[in-house]
Amino acid sequence: MVLKLHANIVNGILECLRQIFVENKYTEDVLDRIYKKNPQWGSRDRRFIAESTFEIVRWWRFFLYCSGSQLNEQNALQRILAAYLVKTGIDVPIWINDPHLSLDIHSRLNESVPFAIKAAIPDWLDEVGQKELGPSRWESEMNAMNSQAKVFLRSNTLKITAEKLQKLLRDKQVETKIVSTSDDALVLEKRQNLAHLEEYKNGLFEIQDLGSQTIAPFLGAQRGERIIDACAGGGGKTLHIASLMDNNGEIWALDVEEKKLENLKIRAKRAGIGITKTSVIDERFIIEHGGYADKLLLDVPCSGLGVLKRNPDTKWKTTHESIEVIKVLQATILEQYPRMLKVGGEMVYATCSILPSENGGQIERFLKTYGNQYSLLEEKTIWPSEGADGYYMARLRKNS
Repeated sequence: MVLKLHANIVNGILECLRQIFVENKYTEDVLDRIYKKNPQWGSRDRRFIAESTFEIVRWWRFFLYCSGSQLNEQNALQRILAAYLVKTGIDVPIWINDPHLSLDIHSRLNESVPFAIKAAIPDWLDEVGQKELGPSRWESEMNAMNSQAKVFLRSNTLKITAEKLQKLLRDKQVETKIVSTSDDALVLEKRQNLAHLEEYKNGLFEIQDLGSQTIAPFLGAQRGERIIDACAGGGGKTLHIASLMDNNGEIWALDVEEKKLENLKIRAKRAGIGITKTSVIDERFIIEHGGYADKLLLDVPCSGLGVLKRNPDTKWKTTHESIEVIKVLQATILEQYPRMLKVGGEMVYATCSILPSENGGQIERFLKTYGNQYSLLEEKTIWPSEGADGYYMARLRKNS
């Protein structure tokens, strides 16, 4: 690789790792802050720092093992960075090396190690995954999630088709491929920043993973219907639903935190969507909108264990205990939020997890309690090994 690792590049990566693993901060936030502090860095340096940091976060446990270090040891971060450089085939700068370090790393890179170390995951997570999915499926999905996520675009069909968008982007030297399984999706041939493009600023497309793009069509919202997206967050699925409704009907985008909905308002305006309303969801809103919705989307909080390609931090920030807390919240949402769905209406329960206990297990428990009132119509799982992020979705009808 033709890149001289100047001290500022190495120190930039080491500072990112320190904040992520010592101060327990998130990678994207750390990178944003460090870029602002170092405006002198060129695009090439910034790209290398970002890609290196994300890959080290992704393979953290493996590189920690290869470095022969413990995190609390002096120079541990330098040795972990050295392990990444050796694995990547980049010369280790002499001033973070010692005479035997590279040889020791080379030796450990080729050793036979337990799967949890090889796949760079905590032991507890490996145990949970093996138990819930079985060794073969779990190992296949973890291997897939240790690859870099592809960048998918969703064309805004209120303004443009995927084919026309592809031609416009090609004129801007942005090469994409049509996704055969979707009418609206494109995938970038090469990762690059698109936020500066006029096509993006004019709302012709959104950046949205292919798995996430599957949920809105699965909901089946129709023109003129009343929809509630009850865990909307930044609103990517809300906007997709609105485009599928041809901007005709009414959508309430809800979240427990109002600040999460602010970005949705900006994105909706950019996309030319005028049928969305936003509100904090609480007991009062649920009561006032009892029996209101033709369709209800519950894209519930989850462990995020289907999107590790995109968010490798999750492996190190999540705990077994936190997943158990999340499952209680999921069950509570399933118990309370469907009151907003009218009789004869349909709801979709969705997660970005691949753990059955967060997915079909929750639906099974819900139906044991409320099965006389609801019917399960369809379930779908998108596995990371299929190329996109991992998602689960179940569609149910309210019968009474």
